[in-house]
Amino acid sequence: MIIESLVVGAGRDLPVAVLTEVTALYAANREFQGLSGEFPDPDDVRTEQVAAALADELAQPGAEVLLARSAGRLVGVVITLARHPDPEDPDPWIGLLIVDSEVQRQGYGRRIARAVEERFREAGRTAVRLAVLDNNPQAMAFWTALGYDVVDHRPDRQHGRPCSVLRRVLRTPRRAARVAVLDPEGAVFLFRYDNVEVGVHWAMPGGGLDAGESPRDGALRELHEETGWTDLVPGPLLGTWEHDFTHSGVPVLQHEHLYVAHGPRREPTGPHLSAAHAADGILTWRWWARDELRAAEEALWPPHLAGLLDEWERREGPEGLERRGGERER
Repeated sequence: MIIESLVVGAGRDLPVAVLTEVTALYAANREFQGLSGEFPDPDDVRTEQVAAALADELAQPGAEVLLARSAGRLVGVVITLARHPDPEDPDPWIGLLIVDSEVQRQGYGRRIARAVEERFREAGRTAVRLAVLDNNPQAMAFWTALGYDVVDHRPDRQHGRPCSVLRRVLRTPRRAARVAVLDPEGAVFLFRYDNVEVGVHWAMPGGGLDAGESPRDGALRELHEETGWTDLVPGPLLGTWEHDFTHSGVPVLQHEHLYVAHGPRREPTGPHLSAAHAADGILTWRWWARDELRAAEEALWPPHLAGLLDEWERREGPEGLERRGGERER
């Protein structure tokens, strides 16, 4: 997927082909248009109406219309504002993010939002804001799931409709990897960490990747450093997930690759573990049965770990069960 800025022609005319694409995308999102009230008839969104709306947006200082394309197809439109008209507001804004209705629920919205955040971060901005109409709970759920927090409630400037203002700190991307070590009974080994931002939580051995390091190599290195176990090799990919936390005083957005390895039930060992655990904020460790994961009262990373392991075992099939059975016999 690529994000490109909409380029207007002489006299601020919009390219006809692009305008046709954007109109079709807007018109396909009938439910959203009905909520927003931007067009007189959400069932009859016309090219000239979209052209006028985009022209009004681009007339604002610092406004930009971004087009998101995947394999050449327009999958989303974003309107951003470098600075809000309110002089007391220091942050850039996302004025609109709309995804083609035919490709919704395929992750494009999240990817587009992250790409826009990265553009702002590269420009030196430290946070971004947006407004969600109070009559749009679906949008509120989407943005809060991406880490946006409600910071204000006020009417929108154009129509006076009640809305919530959300803000997200633009975090530094960080790549990491972890290993789910499973014993012969299927219990998983977890460390108990303490973090200045997210507090106490349980997570698999792992951590940030070195420059140029692959996720699998980084997972293996971190596993050795934090457990002292040098006889395990990360196997299949369990999944990926991303989350916010603070690392060495820096707010980061961490994207993690999660792997699986089988091994005996044992304790971490090695002469340098105490120093490594102190540096990483590791408090203790334990083996968790699957039912214990589901009933955990303290936070887990990732929160859906039990479900991930259940799904992985269903995918693994008889071969994996035979491997675990063999380990049990040894």
